[in-house]
Amino acid sequence: MHWYVDVLKRYATFSGRARRPEFWMFTLINFVIGILLSIIDSALGTSPVLGLLYSLAVLLPGLAVAARRLHDTDRSGWWLLLSLIPFVGAIVLLVFLASDSKPHDNAYGPYVPAPATA
Repeated sequence: MHWYVDVLKRYATFSGRARRPEFWMFTLINFVIGILLSIIDSALGTSPVLGLLYSLAVLLPGLAVAARRLHDTDRSGWWLLLSLIPFVGAIVLLVFLASDSKPHDNAYGPYVPAPATA
């Protein structure tokens, strides 16, 4: 859960780098919250209201963490515009976001190795 909160703390910070766990855990938690809000919307009969409000609230942090994730792979955040190209753009962007970090300092910030796990 700290991944999600950390992204929200850096609400509109497009500079820096975000490692894979930060991006994908934020995406997973965001997805689960979206599903729960859809269920609540259906139960209350307010169809898309809660889900729409939540989506608007996390739009900017989602774009920011995606841009930082691209920075970690040594790409500009402007590559997010690939998602505007139907089908192919989303697939290419998914590959970029799933790529491993570049293990060196780059123009977007220093490389921070992943913590060692036992």
